[in-house]
Amino acid sequence: MDELVNDPDDPVVEEKDVPSYHILARKIKEIDNTIIIYRIFYFFSSRSYRFQLIKKNKMCMIDLPRDILENLSHDGNSAERDMYQIVLTNIENEDCWKDIQH
Repeated sequence: MDELVNDPDDPVVEEKDVPSYHILARKIKEIDNTIIIYRIFYFFSSRSYRFQLIKKNKMCMIDLPRDILENLSHDGNSAERDMYQIVLTNIENEDCWKDIQH
């Protein structure tokens, strides 16, 4: 699938470079422990991260603003609610999940 190919305009980042990654990963596991965070991109122009999530043979992409992830460690309650709502809304949306074609 084209989404799985590296795109030089959308640099892949490691989880250690994502603010509050461990909090996000824990929340995703709480929603559905079969979901894997496959890859993370950082978009400089919009200051947001795109997470490619894999579940069985399907992929869902979720964009989260950098400021929400940065604020998780400073303003836990409000930022965590915002992050959780974005993630939950996408994960529960059947249209988000696309078949992975090899």
